[in-house]
Amino acid sequence: MMNPKLQKKISSLEKIERFPADKLFEFLPIKKNDNVLDLGAGTGYISLSIAERVQTVYAFDYDKEILKYLETLAKERDIVNIKTVVGNFKDIPLDNHFIDIAIASIALHEVQPLATALKEINRVLKDKGLFLCIELEKTEISTGPRVSSKDMEAEILDAGFSIVDKIYPSIKIANQPVYIILAQKNK
Repeated sequence: MMNPKLQKKISSLEKIERFPADKLFEFLPIKKNDNVLDLGAGTGYISLSIAERVQTVYAFDYDKEILKYLETLAKERDIVNIKTVVGNFKDIPLDNHFIDIAIASIALHEVQPLATALKEINRVLKDKGLFLCIELEKTEISTGPRVSSKDMEAEILDAGFSIVDKIYPSIKIANQPVYIILAQKNK
């Protein structure tokens, strides 16, 4: 039996409104031999959606129990190319120049310091590797930690990326505006 606290966390994660995964992939030139890093993977909403399109998905989260649950979901769906990685954003346990595409969907707004996390993402990406960041925009009525698109862009540039695209989709998440930044690792 799953412990009630974990059960509660899983059900709240699965209730979160998300940016539709298939829409995200429109922004990404995904190739079959790509290694993708899903940052703050949670219950695997991105990992499970993208797995069939790529070689390997590294589902990264600090919560070992949540990742175990993700492994169960993958097994149930006969998905064999998701590897779970436990760790925190300040020290991602993957090799340098290893990942083709990193995706952080509503995962970075609580990370401190953000600069360290972005440098880590840069480190694990191959040259010209892509980083897709989806975040809730900071507004006057935001509750909880937020990073504005302007600040996020500045931090991403500081971490050694160039900005490929910025999108402000009309879609809202939990009634809040979102932004998408697609960045590429500089050589």
